[in-house]
Parts: sequence; structure tokens; C-alpha cells
Amino acid sequence: MPEAGFIETNGAPAVTAGAPRDVTAIARQWLDEFGTIALATVIKTWGSSPVPVGGQLVVGPEQRFEGSVSGGCVEAAVITAAEEVIASGRPNVLEFGVGDETAWRVGLPCGGRIEIFVERLSGAEDAAYLDAVLEARQSRALLVVDTQLTDGKRVLHRDTAPYEAETAALLDNGECVLVEAPDARRFLHALAPPVHVILIGAGHVAQVLADLAQRVGYQATVIDPRSAFSAETRFGGVPLSQDWPETILPKLGLDARTAVITLAHDARLDDETLPLAVRSPCFYVGALGSRRTHEKRVERLANAGMTETEIARIDAPVGLPIGAKGPAEIAVSILGAVIKARRGA
Repeated sequence: MPEAGFIETNGAPAVTAGAPRDVTAIARQWLDEFGTIALATVIKTWGSSPVPVGGQLVVGPEQRFEGSVSGGCVEAAVITAAEEVIASGRPNVLEFGVGDETAWRVGLPCGGRIEIFVERLSGAEDAAYLDAVLEARQSRALLVVDTQLTDGKRVLHRDTAPYEAETAALLDNGECVLVEAPDARRFLHALAPPVHVILIGAGHVAQVLADLAQRVGYQATVIDPRSAFSAETRFGGVPLSQDWPETILPKLGLDARTAVITLAHDARLDDETLPLAVRSPCFYVGALGSRRTHEKRVERLANAGMTETEIARIDAPVGLPIGAKGPAEIAVSILGAVIKARRGA
């Protein structure tokens, strides 16, 4: 059953046209359909690389594939190697250098090198592994996949307790770690929940911003109790709630990988949302409106008991100062501010 107040989206993750396809979900589907598949994972990069460490590509029969490990320059070779891994059952580590001529063709003017681990998936144990990844994502929980690269044996950890402090800090931040141990190499694949962008107010900016957020791999949710605004037909499958923020936000959970942005031009929606957001671990809180609008907002929030430190967490007027005009450009500026805050830039 969907959460009360949410509009049904066919029970599946919403996919916006142009958004990346879910490699893990496709791998799980293909495992049931074909019985044996291969999974390729980027474990190390040098120089310029279009796909970060942890990027994945799944390979099925007849050279079916989804995902990417290089942006296109070595995919054919990886697919060929994956077919050999499927046949033999032995995992393999591939290393590729991208020469200058190829680099320019695929948009890597500095060249680069990548190392890719290819493993075969088949049977109940591997199905359970993929199920665990999907379940952790659904519950917004960290999952660390600790894989021995020599034989492909893996252990799943639902927290970073087994690791030393420095490694644990990287994993908690969603960064993967390649352990170059003398006896065996291990890849620690940190599968952290996606950034969740919660938009309060279902206007034109929210329409564009929800789409853009999904295109960069973020999760998006739009909240607006005004049913004329939060109509499913206006948002193409993005999860919607017609509850008031004070009701739905505690149910959604505001964690350290969440950004909350008010876009409603509505004082009540702002005033319900912002105290909850700034008093949570959210990494970014923004509010749309002019400087004069924000001055009035600050006065209301202060009268309601919010401290100067709490109010200072609000990025307002929201977005990067790029001179944006119109809903699309404003959405770009806001997404830029979210990315900047997430990356600590």
C-alpha cells in the first residue's frame, strides 16, 4: 500500500524519460529471466574517467547490456570479457588505458585508465545479494559489499563497524574503497542511498527540478496539499504527496542525504517546512523567494521561536547566483546549489 496522501505510481520506482536505468533492478530481472548474467564494476580510475568508481554494467545473453563503465570507449571489450566470465564462472579484473585519439572521441581530453571487475551471477545466493541491495536502497540504508577480487566471494555489511575509522568514514560518505592487501585485493562497494530532494510546492519550478534531480540520479518527492498543483499528470510519475508538510515530512525521514526546498510562494507551507528541515540532519535547506520575501519569512520564523543559527541554515533566495530567469533556469540554479552543498564545494 502506498503511504497515505501519496499518489500511486504503478508500484515501481518512477523513471523519467532520459533518467539513468537502474542497473541493479535490471540485473535482478535478468537473473530470473536468463539464469546467468555478468556484472561489471569500476573498481579504480586514473586520470579522466566519465564513470566514477562503483559504476556498473550488467551483461545478459546475446550481448544485451545496461549501464556503463566507461561512457562507451571500452564497453565492447567488457561485454566480450563478460561472456567469457559467464562461460567459465571465474571472475576477472580488466584494465584499460584510453589513448589520446580515443580519449578525444569519447570526451576524455586528458585520457585515463580504468580497472573493472567482472563477475558471474547465478543461483539463489546471487539473487539474494541483489535483493539485499534493492532492499537497502528502498529503506535508505547503507550497504557495503566487500568482495574478494581473486575469487569473487563477497560479504555484505549493513554498517561500517567492521572497518577502521578512516575507511569507515569514506564508506559512510558513499565512497568506494579498493583495499590493496598483500595477500588479496578487496573492493568495498559502498551502496549509499541516493540523495533525496524533497520539493515543497508543485509549481513550474518543481516540475523542472524534479525531472533534473532524477536525471542526475537523485530521488525526488513533491509535496503540495493543493490538489490542482500536485496532479499526477503534471509530474510524469514523480512521487507526490497531498499532505501538509508537518504530516508527511516525519514519515519520509529527513536524513543527512536529504535536501528540502520550499517553492510554493505560500507562507504556511514555508513556515511548516523550514523548522522541521533545519532541525534535522538535512545537508541542504533552501527557500524560493526574493530577498524582501525572505526578510518577512525570517521575521515570522524568529517570532515562532527559531534561532539565528537555525535560520542561517536556509539558503535564500535559493540557488546559485547565475542570473537565472524563468522556471527552467531557476531549477538549474537550485540543482547546482544542491550539488555544490553535497560535494562540499
